[in-house]
Amino acid sequence: MQNAKNIQIPPSADERTFLIPNQTKGFVIPQRYIVGIMGFLAVVNAYTMRICLSIAILDIVEEEDHKWDRETQGLVKSAFYFGYVITHLPGGILAERFGGKYTLGIGILSTAFFTLLTPVVVEWGDWPGLLVLRILQGLGEGTTYPALNSLLSKWVPIHERAKMGTLVYAGGQIGTVVGNTASGFLIKAAGTWTSVFYMFGGIGVLWFVLWTLLCYSEPSSHPFISDDEKNFLRKELGSNEQKSNVPTPWKAILTSVPLWSLVAAQIGHDWGFFTMVTDLPNFMSDVLHLQLDQNGIWSSVPYIVMWIVSMSSGWLCDWLIQKDFMKVTFARKFFTAIAAIGPGIFIVVAAYAGNDQTTVIALFTVGMGFMGTFYCGMKVNALDLSPNYAGTLMAIVNGIGAITGIITPYLSGAMTPNHDVEEWRIVFWVSFVVFTLTTFIYVMWGSAEEQWWNTPEKGNPNAAEKDPKAMVESGNASTTK
Repeated sequence: MQNAKNIQIPPSADERTFLIPNQTKGFVIPQRYIVGIMGFLAVVNAYTMRICLSIAILDIVEEEDHKWDRETQGLVKSAFYFGYVITHLPGGILAERFGGKYTLGIGILSTAFFTLLTPVVVEWGDWPGLLVLRILQGLGEGTTYPALNSLLSKWVPIHERAKMGTLVYAGGQIGTVVGNTASGFLIKAAGTWTSVFYMFGGIGVLWFVLWTLLCYSEPSSHPFISDDEKNFLRKELGSNEQKSNVPTPWKAILTSVPLWSLVAAQIGHDWGFFTMVTDLPNFMSDVLHLQLDQNGIWSSVPYIVMWIVSMSSGWLCDWLIQKDFMKVTFARKFFTAIAAIGPGIFIVVAAYAGNDQTTVIALFTVGMGFMGTFYCGMKVNALDLSPNYAGTLMAIVNGIGAITGIITPYLSGAMTPNHDVEEWRIVFWVSFVVFTLTTFIYVMWGSAEEQWWNTPEKGNPNAAEKDPKAMVESGNASTTK
């Protein structure tokens, strides 16, 4: 396309996408979208295997041999995150060194294996055995997000980042919905809680087989990708190619203010999200007195809305950035703030709505809907800061955030010994405070500027230190992007 002065205007990112013919050999869908879809299914599987215990445990503790008190239940649910936190950083480093394909695949496969073992372990080891098994499950699943972030940095152009990142990471909502809903139905239909672990563990194994056959760590190693798509991705992401002999700039990463602001935002989100994922079924049982199958359905409704909002906000965010209505940094902060303050307000209000099932569920649903904007906000922010070290950054951010998964189930159990609504109000007020404080930190000091240490061989920190202006331009986050 040309303007009146015959000056060539390059096509937009969307136009470039559609101008590419023959996107992939033997496939109708471009390979980067296949990676995105399979990544989405990876997160769905990860969440179904992670959270199905939240419904199944309500049935387990009804058995005479497993009369676990509320604190014990919280400890068992928390145990997953002890392992989950440990493998984040190794997972990110392995994905960057050897590719995300098998780092992700083996992690999901091992989680599926331990999920299949759950009924046997509960039968023979009671809650201590299940606690150990949940730690092992967490070790397997801890590589998921770092490996996915590393994969996305190799496959997703910047103008598709919010859409594709949202698609992949919003699999958590679908996994939560499927895990909660299907668990209740399976237990009722089969007459035993063991069915959920056999079902979701088996699906995890099937996903691994498909993933191994269809997906690859980067475009250059993919046998089915067309030359057109490969060249397109090389052109779009070429500036983020990393030299293999460059050591990881750990000092620069660990002293980055935008990174630690991102960690704060992740802590806030995870605190609220894990409180809902692990404890909403308990609240539904304690306050609304829902039966097991109803509990699974209504516990899932907020996550359906959250998924719809997350997908639409991902497209909206990219559109606002492409049209220059928002700079990238402002967009990340804006959508992150909505995803924190909205849920914080509505879950507190829900705690004061009495035992009116319709009103309470509606309030939780609206609150979780707001949380959907988190994915196009801070969840893809690590890709902005450093595509080359996206796996490592995700490991740090998500790993530290996941510590809240250890704290919140146990804390909620300890704070609700009598199972009454007054105790639950305190739980939700704590979440509101955490949401607010962490969002303030991110809005003040977060950034979407690519940091100089993404390509340390190009931006010498010693030279920057001698030139204060260069240091500001290359190292510090700009609030104008």
